Amino acid sequence: MDRDALADFLLARRAQLRPGDVGLSAGPRRRTPGLRREEVAQLAAMSTDYYTRLEQRRGPQPSVQILAALARALRLSPDERDYLHRVSGHSAPDRAMFIDYVHPGMLRILDRLSDTPAFIVSVLDEVLVQNDAAKALLGDASALEGLERSGIYRWFTDVDEERSRYPEADHDHRSRVLVASLRAAYGALGEKSRAGEIVSALRAQSPEFAALWEVHEVRRRFDDHKVLIHPDIGEIEVDCQALFTEDESQTLVVLTAAPGSESASKLELLRVLGTQRV
Repeated sequence: MDRDALADFLLARRAQLRPGDVGLSAGPRRRTPGLRREEVAQLAAMSTDYYTRLEQRRGPQPSVQILAALARALRLSPDERDYLHRVSGHSAPDRAMFIDYVHPGMLRILDRLSDTPAFIVSVLDEVLVQNDAAKALLGDASALEGLERSGIYRWFTDVDEERSRYPEADHDHRSRVLVASLRAAYGALGEKSRAGEIVSALRAQSPEFAALWEVHEVRRRFDDHKVLIHPDIGEIEVDCQALFTEDESQTLVVLTAAPGSESASKLELLRVLGTQRV
C-alpha cells in the first residue's frame, strides 16, 4: 500500500469535483474548491473519520469493497479505479468480470433524476445505486448481501416477498425474462463468475428455475410497460426506459407514469413521503 500516492490521489480527485457533479446542493459559499471530506464519506457510506485518515496517510489498508465505494463516490473512470486499487495494495479488478463498479457517466445522469424512480443495475439484476424515489417505490437495496443482491436470485428463493411487487398474472412472464437474462450474463461471464454461482444455487433450490434454465432462452431486455404493486398504495403502472453502458454491463432504468394519470399521482405521493410508510 502506497499511503502517499493514495492520499494525494484522493485529495486531487475530491478537489476536481463540484457538489452538482454528484447530485449535492452547493450550499453556502465554500472556502476551497471541490467536495468536502464529509461529502465524499457520505457518498461512499463510510465515516468521515475513516476517510480523513486515508487522506492524512494514517489509515488502514482499505478493502476492495471500500475502494468500490470510493470509486463510485469520486466518479472514477475505469483507469482511475484500477489505479486506486493498485496504490491501495490490491490488484486491479478484472474488467471482463462483473465488479461493484458504477460507470461515472451513468452516475451523472442518475444524480439529475430526482423526481422519478431511477436506479442502476448490473447484468445480474443487482441494484448498484438507486435514487430516493426508487427506494420509496421498490425498497432500499443497499443492505442486501451475497447472492441475495441479485433480483433474479431473490425472485426464485424469496417468492412471497419479491413476487408481491408484481400482479400474479405477470409472474410466469417475469420468471422467463429473468432466466433468459441470467443465461445471457452466464454466457458472457462464464461458469466461474457470480452468474455461475447464481445458476448453481438456483438449480439446486428452485425446480421452477431448473425447468426454465433447460429451455435455453437467451435475451436481455426490459419490459417497456409494467405494473408494480406498492404495499401501501397498490398498483402503479409505469413505463420503463433503459439506458445501457457501451459494453452493456450496466443499465440505468428510469420509471415514469403517464402525466395526469392516477399512477403519476401515486409516484408523486411516494416522492414526497420518501421511504416512510404511508
